This record gives sequence, structure tokens and C-alpha cells, in this order.
Amino acid sequence: MQNIPEIKPNQSIELLKALHILTRDGKLNQDSRRKLKQVYHLVNFIEPLFNDVLAHNPDPVLVDHGAGKSYLGFILYDLLLKQLAAGEVVGIETRAELVAKSKELAQQLSFARMRFEHLTVEESTSSDVVPSKVDIVTALHACNTATDDAIQFALKKHAKYMVLVPCCQAEVAEALRQHKNESFGKTPLSEIWRHPIHTREFGSQITNVLRCLQLEAAGYSVTVTELVGWEHSMKNELIIAKYTGHPRKNANERITNILSELNLDTMKSRFLTQ
Repeated sequence: MQNIPEIKPNQSIELLKALHILTRDGKLNQDSRRKLKQVYHLVNFIEPLFNDVLAHNPDPVLVDHGAGKSYLGFILYDLLLKQLAAGEVVGIETRAELVAKSKELAQQLSFARMRFEHLTVEESTSSDVVPSKVDIVTALHACNTATDDAIQFALKKHAKYMVLVPCCQAEVAEALRQHKNESFGKTPLSEIWRHPIHTREFGSQITNVLRCLQLEAAGYSVTVTELVGWEHSMKNELIIAKYTGHPRKNANERITNILSELNLDTMKSRFLTQ
């Protein structure tokens, strides 16, 4: 195989081939090189969080919620956990065929401390097969309410860290759309989502704003940044939350006021922390 400087020492070549980052003959094309760069960029965000957990817990648990093909989970295991004597990655996914394929790949690679569970959101929070204590929860490109599901799971599992890359937030946009005529008479701010493209984009933006407030209300400090350059992806917002145990006192009040101002009171059960 050609010498590829982008590939890290001890990285599984078979994994990179299985994820179609490397070709079958072990080569890296330009598109795959860009994909690998994005993966490493996300790992660079997660690694210091993982090391912080590891300093206090020699047997860390990382859960990839809404794992899909478990792309992220495999990479994290390969780069962060494979060399350790303990710790595990648990992928949670509702599509049974993807769970089966991930189990098969983990077995082929001898990634013994990777598990994949075919569970719904509700099942994942109470199932005995998922550890009662989880250290890090990730959700990469979790579509629409799947990010909210990952947040609820992490809150119930008392996760120290959450790493979220939301995608396709349609629920709030649909609520804005349904109440649009009523909103015109209630607030001049409704001009922000008057046009359909603005409804979609503003709905996505305000969804993440509300999520951040929700996390702060639950005792997390929140950092929001870009995952990669905007030229690579428009679904690019990275939310990192760290549990501090110090809730922001006015966070729920802010959520309530925002929902009221934007005529989104139907969303209270989604975002308010009890």
C-alpha cells in the first residue's frame, strides 16, 4: 500500500477500506482525503473531552446515538479506545439492518469493546443493555428531532459531555409555518420567517438556540462552533456541552419568552427542562 501521510499510526487500514475512505487497493482519492480531514477534525474536538473523562474513569463509556452506519463510533474506537485495556463504544440505532452490518464489521476488525443495540429512543434510556452511566454522548448529523432524542438520552444518563452535529431541523420550522398567519398579527418579528426559505433557515437556527438554552438549564456549559469549513457542508454547527452542575438560572425563562414571542408555545414540552 502507498504511504499516505494523512493516515495516523496504528490506524486500521481495513476499517478505512470498509468505510470507503480508502479504495480496495489502499489508495486515497481527493474526495476521500477531504472526508478523512473532516473526520479527524471532529476527533480533535472529542479527544480532549475523552482524555478528561479517562483521567477520572479508567473504563469510559461513549454512546453514539442515532449511529446510522456507525462511521463516527468506529473511528473513535480505532483512534481513542483500541489501545486501551478498558472502555467501550455503544452505537444505538433504530434500523436493524444497519445494526447488523455494524456488528459484523466490529467482529471482522476484532473491535471487542464495540456494541450495537437496535433500540428506540425510549428503549435506550431504560434498557438494561445500555450502561446506566454514560460519559460521552455523540450524535453526528442527527436528523430533525434525533438530536433532541440524543439530548434527552444524555440528560437521563447524566453524561458529562455531549457532542452534537444537528441536521435538517424541520419540527420548529413546521410549527412556524402552521402559525404564520396568526403570527403576522402578533409580532413584527414574523417577517423573519415570512418567506419559505427564511422559515426553514430561521427554524433551524432557533432550534439550536433553544437546545443550547435547554442544556444550560440542565447544568451544562455550552460551546457552539463550526465543525468544518462551510465550503464542505451547510450542516455544520457543532454543539459541545459539558456538565458543570450549575444551571443557568434564567434559561427556562428565556426559553418560555422566546417561544411566546415567536408564537411557538406548542414547543414547550420539547425544550423546557423540568
